[in-house]
Amino acid sequence: TFRQVLKTCVGRRDLVTGKSLHALYLKNLVPFSAYLSNHFILLYSKCGCLSAAHHAFNQTQHANVFSFNVLLAAYARQLRIASARQLFDQIPQPDLVSYNTLISAYADCGDTESALSLFKDMREKRFDTDGFTLSGLITASSNNLCLIKQLHCLAIYCGFDHYASVNNSLLTCYSRNGFLDEAKRVFYEMGEIKDEVSWNSMVVAYGQHREGLEALQLFQEMVSLQLGLDMYTLASILTAFTSLEDLVGGLQFHAHLIKSGFHQNSHIGSGLIDLYAKCSGDMRDCMKVFEEIPQPDLVLWNTMISGYSQKEEYSDQALGCFKKLNRVGYHPDDCSFVCVISACSNLSPSLGKQIHALTIKIEIRSNRISVNNALVAMYSKCGNLEDARRLFDRMPEHNTVSLNSMIAGYAQHGIGMEALRLFEWMLETNIPPTNITFVSVLSACAHTGKVAEGQKYFSMMKDMFGFEPEGEHYSCMIDLLGRAGKLTDAERLIEAMPFNPGSIALKAANHFLQLEPSNAVPYVMLANIYAASGKWEEVATIRRLMRDRGVQKKPGFSWIEVKKQMHVFVAEDGSHPMIKEIHNYLEEMSRKMKQAGYVPDKEKRLVHHSEKLAVAFGLLSTSYGEPILVMKNLRICGDCHNAIKFISAIAGREITVRDTYRFHCFKDGRCSCGDYW
Repeated sequence: TFRQVLKTCVGRRDLVTGKSLHALYLKNLVPFSAYLSNHFILLYSKCGCLSAAHHAFNQTQHANVFSFNVLLAAYARQLRIASARQLFDQIPQPDLVSYNTLISAYADCGDTESALSLFKDMREKRFDTDGFTLSGLITASSNNLCLIKQLHCLAIYCGFDHYASVNNSLLTCYSRNGFLDEAKRVFYEMGEIKDEVSWNSMVVAYGQHREGLEALQLFQEMVSLQLGLDMYTLASILTAFTSLEDLVGGLQFHAHLIKSGFHQNSHIGSGLIDLYAKCSGDMRDCMKVFEEIPQPDLVLWNTMISGYSQKEEYSDQALGCFKKLNRVGYHPDDCSFVCVISACSNLSPSLGKQIHALTIKIEIRSNRISVNNALVAMYSKCGNLEDARRLFDRMPEHNTVSLNSMIAGYAQHGIGMEALRLFEWMLETNIPPTNITFVSVLSACAHTGKVAEGQKYFSMMKDMFGFEPEGEHYSCMIDLLGRAGKLTDAERLIEAMPFNPGSIALKAANHFLQLEPSNAVPYVMLANIYAASGKWEEVATIRRLMRDRGVQKKPGFSWIEVKKQMHVFVAEDGSHPMIKEIHNYLEEMSRKMKQAGYVPDKEKRLVHHSEKLAVAFGLLSTSYGEPILVMKNLRICGDCHNAIKFISAIAGREITVRDTYRFHCFKDGRCSCGDYW
């Protein structure tokens, strides 16, 4: 009876009753047995009372291998790897369970080398291995694809491929390393041995690869088979709706989650926030989801910061959310920093430097390279290309994102030759480029007149790396050929394009208009497309539709940081405390510019555009010779671009304007873009 009650306590994790039984046992009211002693260790370890489990272990008169294994598993669950290894070395005769437990512990903390060393020790001592040994090793292999494939071969050779756990580990590792087809092959070849973990892992794999339709189809099969669903599966279904941009489906699934009680789960909440941030763009919905989670974890905080950082107008909120994360006691990780650094790219250089200092002060234990990549991109976007390159050169390792960030920085600043040199170095070091890399490279070729190189890289995309050229790649090539006067070649390339960019843009804008009738972007897109085609009646219809629906175009604004304080200007703005001085300065500067040959655009009221106000304020508020940086949320207009060239020459200052397309570095009456943007 005593044994049965104790066994029930262990199963139910009934710590209170278990302690009462342990007291009776220690008073010798129940005869000693190894079985009972081991089950008291098991009770405390399963209830998370590691110190009590260790104490019970020390009280065991004749500890056997089961006693050691129970405590070993408890250490492993809490990732106390050093203690687990120390205990393992004390086992007189470790068995297969001992080895498997420690290998799994190493796998959970990503220590591939130690897991393999232990496996080698097993082989040398002629220990029999099983499927669970292989499962732990495969999980420990992490990003080492070659090792994963070797272990896959070993599993087949030893006959362990009939273990569901082995196949599940292979499926997960292949997916994480970007090999979805291999993951699918493992899943569908499992046949009848597939368990609920297999199905859930495959749905997660589809979600990771943004294969929304496949994830939803598999989910429907799981529901029809009445298989159990875990939080990772449900979160992956949310990812599927996000990848399909299916907000309606996502809303319906959110309702299902509320009914089933999953909506307050932190992992599910992260999926919901990501859905609303990317599909609706309304961060108020994201905040509602966040506030419904009783105990938000670090991942949930990171998802909120990421949601804010994806939109330029919410950059302040992203920074505020990052500060709150620290105040509530969480230590930011690599993901926290990547998101907030991205937000700082839209704020001020000084804030970015403060976050950079914080990344140095706080030890980031994993994925440091992603933080460095974000910092390189941030410095480039803030106009500080020198610091971006300095940080890039000091990085202990580089990956594709590192090179993409630096090459894009040079291309956006109009330093095409350096962008091309860096791309050649990328190829020499066997760092694989992406289609994003080629956009920056072809843009650099266009701005440096490198026709032969541009044609070589354009061909290289498909011939060497298998990338099908997209609209942006064709646009860069047409620009390159047009600038070089090779109009026949440009025309031939346009005719060879596998799509009609005008029709695609028109279709996309119409679809966008149906989805978001209150958003000004699709109206402006359609008006521009029709205007370019000379369809003025359609242009008038679109503008009339905007007036009738009360839709307003996104207002242009510019901002500049002076003495660590941000100053924001809107066209025709009269709210700034120095606005009179700014207007007087612009009037005086306008007279000097006209004397120097400047001809203003008389058809538009562009005198007090936001970028001119910001530039004037910057010149008034900084010392002579000090360069200034202005940021703008829209594309700089032609008149302002022309005017700032004259201002830079007359004022003798270096003026940089970052718009939504690129950097314009004005100096001595010239712009780095070569009057093309």
